[in-house]
Amino acid sequence: MLHFESHGVRGGTWHGLLSGGAAPDRVVLSHQGEILAEARLTPESEGWRVEVDLPGAVVSDGVQTLMLLAESGSEPALTLARLALLAGRPLEDDLLAEIAALRAELELVKRELRKMAQPQG
Repeated sequence: MLHFESHGVRGGTWHGLLSGGAAPDRVVLSHQGEILAEARLTPESEGWRVEVDLPGAVVSDGVQTLMLLAESGSEPALTLARLALLAGRPLEDDLLAEIAALRAELELVKRELRKMAQPQG
């Protein structure tokens, strides 16, 4: 069974190591069902180094999920990994709202813990 270990994104290229079986015919980057790029596989002692360039077209506001797929012959593509790209103003607003909600919940928990810690009298 193939295993992909992501080494992160640097300079617009997703890096990783593929191990655990024979090399697939090809490894591709997919977004919303469309193949965007083909990865480069370089043999290494532990498996294959994988490098795939991220097209600038997928960088836009919100969350974009990219999938790394292994294709071999007529078999269905195997999903090796997912990469979420987060960018833009809408995301910032979502995160600020989420942080505000978490703070409100934390204050509620603190208040209830203080009530429980007070001596009953």
